[in-house]
Amino acid sequence: MINKKNKKIKFNGMSYREIQYTNSKNRIKLHREEQSWLKEKRYKNIGWQNVINLYQKIEEILNRYQFEDLTLEELFLEADRIGNKYFTTQEIANFNQKLAIEVNEIAEEIDRQFPDTEIEFIDFSKNSKNRYNRKIYK
Repeated sequence: MINKKNKKIKFNGMSYREIQYTNSKNRIKLHREEQSWLKEKRYKNIGWQNVINLYQKIEEILNRYQFEDLTLEELFLEADRIGNKYFTTQEIANFNQKLAIEVNEIAEEIDRQFPDTEIEFIDFSKNSKNRYNRKIYK
């Protein structure tokens, strides 16, 4: 009889038990609706393929959560970052140059339509004219 060595199967560097533990820990982070949806779709934490499928589905749902908490500005920045992956550095540089020109033209048009004719002076010196007299009451 040939003595076979037990080779541990791993998924993403984790053993079967580690994936089960991770699934249990991450499943708690999900909203109740997603937890019940996983149960309805029969995602189980038993059996290699089931454990791997559950792990991947939980990761997918948790990745969606990270975008829910972002502000609109952060979402635009993230979309810009993703979009830039498909452009070369030259295309990005050309776009940024055109954008800078457009922004300058818009700023000049705003300055032309809404001129700032009033000059405001702010005096930060210690010797200001508005000194408050201290009244001592006894």
